[in-house]
Amino acid sequence: MPQQHSSSSSPAKAVYANGDGAVSFLADKSAKVFVAGHRGMVGSAVHRKLAALGFTNVFVRTRAELDLACQPAVEAFFDAERPRYVILAAAKVGGVHASSAAPAEYLTQNLRITVNVVDAARRCGSVRKLLVLASSTIYPADAPQPMPESALLSGPPAAGSEWYAIPKIAGIKMCQAYRAEFGMDAIVAAPNNLYGPREPFPSEGSHVIPVLIRRFHHAKATGAAEVAVWGTGAARREFTHVDDLADAVVVLMERYSGAEHVNVGSGGEGEVTVRELAEAVREAVGYEGRVAWDASRPDGVARRLLDSGRMRKLGWEPKVALRDGIRDLYRFYLRHQ
Repeated sequence: MPQQHSSSSSPAKAVYANGDGAVSFLADKSAKVFVAGHRGMVGSAVHRKLAALGFTNVFVRTRAELDLACQPAVEAFFDAERPRYVILAAAKVGGVHASSAAPAEYLTQNLRITVNVVDAARRCGSVRKLLVLASSTIYPADAPQPMPESALLSGPPAAGSEWYAIPKIAGIKMCQAYRAEFGMDAIVAAPNNLYGPREPFPSEGSHVIPVLIRRFHHAKATGAAEVAVWGTGAARREFTHVDDLADAVVVLMERYSGAEHVNVGSGGEGEVTVRELAEAVREAVGYEGRVAWDASRPDGVARRLLDSGRMRKLGWEPKVALRDGIRDLYRFYLRHQ
């Protein structure tokens, strides 16, 4: 079927990759694509990726323009705009300490966003495919390593992360339920620890890499003799650059239509101890003082590594090496202080 460009009066007809009725996302670049959460780290990376690929009808809304936690506003928006594709990257995000300090806010805001967007996308009748971003926090603390998709709900999420994890689990199950009951092509990607450029640069209450960049930079600027870091540094974590995740989102939109969520992790290339991570950040910043490990603080789960074999079989491979990504992120931080 030939591609037709959309107009203000009627939506474009879908472009089919083959005769079995499967829509080709990459051949449908004039279709309306709604990226929810475009100002966040993930959403902005997806937005940049789609623009680079030549998508001409990507549209976004700021939180002031559209409160995704408000059901009537979301329903009215979808009824008016009628997107063909939806990528839900919007969420209230923060580290374990931030979510533990405001558990009700993290739980309810993220539940509302997911329920409102998925349900409105189904009801408006125009959405052919929706992708929801979950998180590796969905897996229990004692999950096998590396963690396969089948480990979901084999135990409770790690203590402290449940306020963010439970809405993400609900999102996975909601997509599965809407697929089963309504035939909706709703898929879920579950990335691990992400890092990359974001404006404004994340605060001290955010995830570990931007926090370490801030601390080491401040210590360098003030001449501090040491930088305190929680724990022993022995815990192992896996990090994926957000641009690599954006590549994975495109691959999933093009090639995947299954009910089970898909892990997206960098694998062994991006797995380091927290101590190795801190040294990599210290080196990137050029701080020459010492790291003071506060062993009275918890390390958290000993290891968090995703089994991303399914994602690799779809043809995706991460491209950004961790040390290169940290150096690039520090340069970004210096430009956007």
